[in-house]
Amino acid sequence: MSDDVATMADVSGIHDWIRLRRIGVFAYHGVHEEERQLGQRFYISAAMRIDLGPASRTDDLSSSVCYATVAALIQKVAVERQFRLIEALAEAIAAGILRDFPRVAEVTVEVEKPGAAVVALLDGIAVSVTRARRASGAASKPPGRTR
Repeated sequence: MSDDVATMADVSGIHDWIRLRRIGVFAYHGVHEEERQLGQRFYISAAMRIDLGPASRTDDLSSSVCYATVAALIQKVAVERQFRLIEALAEAIAAGILRDFPRVAEVTVEVEKPGAAVVALLDGIAVSVTRARRASGAASKPPGRTR
């Protein structure tokens, strides 16, 4: 492996998680032009691997992650940017969480699209991506254009 390739941080010793489940947003993502014009509901969940030991011992928010701030980031990315693929939306949210919350060692983001344009009887479609903090530091700007 060359020096310019970032290695993944070792998160195997961290067993604590903070989870935000099914944050609802109305946004304009999709492959089809109608989806990007009319918009639809999406539900976004994030599970963040973080060492909660310091926060548990001190009862101090500065040793953890503020849920409201994470939720605001998720809503901002989902509403202010536009993606053709929910895979790209999930990637952008994961990158933003790792960029803005240095205590988060790993994050899994799931994006649900209940109104997916698929000819089948289904409740919805969801994708999830898991990303870990890179040893080299901050992530580059994720894909997507500003709405």
